[in-house]
Formats: sequence, C-alpha cells, structure tokens
Amino acid sequence: MSRPTTRLLRRAALTAAGFLAAGSLALPGIASAHPAHHPPGVAPVVAGSDYLALGDSVSFGYREPDTTPAPVYTDQAQFVGFPEQVAAALGLHVANLACPGETSASLINPAAPSNGCENSYVNGKQQPVGYRRSYPLHEQYRGSQLAAGVRYLRSHPHTRLVTLMIGANDGFLCQAETADHCTSPTELAAVAKTIATNVGRILFTLRVTAHYRGQIVLVQYYSTDYAVALDNQQTELLNAAMEAGARPFHVEVAPTFAAFGAASRYSAADPCTAGLLTQLTSGGKPTGSCGVHPSPAGQDVLAQTVEATVVK
Repeated sequence: MSRPTTRLLRRAALTAAGFLAAGSLALPGIASAHPAHHPPGVAPVVAGSDYLALGDSVSFGYREPDTTPAPVYTDQAQFVGFPEQVAAALGLHVANLACPGETSASLINPAAPSNGCENSYVNGKQQPVGYRRSYPLHEQYRGSQLAAGVRYLRSHPHTRLVTLMIGANDGFLCQAETADHCTSPTELAAVAKTIATNVGRILFTLRVTAHYRGQIVLVQYYSTDYAVALDNQQTELLNAAMEAGARPFHVEVAPTFAAFGAASRYSAADPCTAGLLTQLTSGGKPTGSCGVHPSPAGQDVLAQTVEATVVK
C-alpha cells in the first residue's frame, strides 16, 4: 500500500471517527429508550443456561476451501467457532445463528446486500447465490438472522448470554463495489455509519422487541497483521463503529483486538506466523500464507477473551 493511500485512509478514519464521536445514529427512539432499557443488573452466566450467538463467518467457524483438511461445507459440524468453545467452557446450550458473508444490513433483512450469505456480489452485480442457499448453517431458520434471534430469545427465557460480531463484510462489500476499493474518506465514513446504525437497530430489537435483559457481549475484530498500521487502522475503525452503535444498550466489549495482538507479539506481530489464522495450502502443502479467518488456535483466543468478559 502506498504512502498516499495510507494518508487517505487516515483522513478517512478521522472523518468516520468524527461521525462516531458525534453519536449521529439515525434511529428514532434509541436515545429515549436508553434509560428505560438499561438493565439495572445482569444475571450471571451459569452452567445449563442458554446462549445465542449472532454474526458472520468468524462466529460460524468458517474455513477457506484451500485449507487442510479440505472443509466439507455440507457438514456444518466441521466448523467450530468461538461460540461453541465458550459454550463448552461455561457449560451453556448454544444456538449459533451465524452465517458466512453476513453484513450488518443482511442480518436484519435477508434481501439486503450480503457478502456471500444470502446473496453475493459477482461480476459487478448482486446475485441470488449465497452460503445459506447452498449449505447448512449450524441452526436452520427462516427469515433474517435477527428475526430468528428474537424468536429464540422469546422461546428460551433462560438465555443468559448473547454475543454479536458483525460488520467486517460491510467493508469487504464496499471494497468489491467501489473502483478505489473503499479507500476514500466519504466511502469509509459511510460504511462506519451503516455499521453503527445497523448495530443499534439489532440491539434495539434484542432489548426492546425481544425484551432481553441478559448479558450481551460485543466481540471485536482482530487485525490480520499487527505490524501493518493500515490493517490496524481499518480494524479499529470497524470496531469503533460497532461500539458506537452498541453504546446505548448496556453491552460488554470483549477486547479481542488486543488479545490477538498480544498472542502475536513473539511472532513479529503477525497472527499468521503465530498460527492464529487459517493456513492456506496448495496441493495439500502449506503456501506460507494465511486466510482472514481464525484457526482453531485463533478461535481459542477469541473464546477465552469472551469468557473473561462474561459476568459469571
């Protein structure tokens, strides 16, 4: 990445940060709902309680096709994300509704553009082809992921934990749809605003529509290379957007950005070298490069950070 592009991203980050600091969520009712829907205390997570996980490919446990052993996408049991690890460690019953390629918009409305969940951006157009249409998820449901989450909470009154990790695919989709790969200040600010607004809508729905009063943990994204300032800035902008949208709704934030960085410290600040990202292969042999998804070790870092964040 050139220095001019890096400077452009920094200016874009400042533009988006200004929006986030102003708290300009275009969502009627959030401000007035805050005092009434801020739980005075949260019930601790205890063994045997229910746990709802919402998110994208990271929460799902997705692995790229060029990894070894080659994933069989028709067998969802092969994919283990941090929600399954958290549930095993804390003795919870997990419903993982995550879908690879989900955007903050498609989590709310399955007809909205996604990055490969309900639909895909192919050859300059959104096509009605996506993971959910082709392969099974951990949980099968109709309608949007959010609507399924509301139904789950209403039918599982002993739910003590909800995790949400969403927004990375908003950025990937912007990169695919724009000629400059989403590096302009206006484009990045728009992505940040969309994520913040949609996260606000998601949490408003969980707290108000589903009347959920339990713990919600917002799970941060990690950098794919902590030695590259640009990667860090992009991830921090994404995390800041999620947290801005979540601010009125009494959530805890799992600091997984810092946890991944700490786990990569003795590997030249590179999660790939540290074994925290999926190792890509060719002909069954390692290529020395990584995908963007967590390896089992990376999922373990996410899980341990969530477990440390939860009130038990």
